[in-house]
Amino acid sequence: MKTDPESLLKKNDAMVHSDALKVKSHVQRNDEEWVQHTLMIEGYDVPFRFRRKGKYRTLRGARVNLTYYPTEENVAGIPMEIMKVVRVKRS
Repeated sequence: MKTDPESLLKKNDAMVHSDALKVKSHVQRNDEEWVQHTLMIEGYDVPFRFRRKGKYRTLRGARVNLTYYPTEENVAGIPMEIMKVVRVKRS
């Protein structure tokens, strides 16, 4: 199912779409039957996270289009801001 970023942005006011962001690092970790992907984007200090059923080839150094929204996660009792990615696509 292909999604259009404009239709996602209409559904949620907090959602943001960014084009041609450069990926500094891409980490993939197994999380039960899912794979947790964490991206660090050039110019941002916040991790971008998403889960998929399988692994991707590495996105390190690639340009990507992301649709995401900010959320918080507690790590060792400390609230940390993360960006939850709902759509990722290579530019």
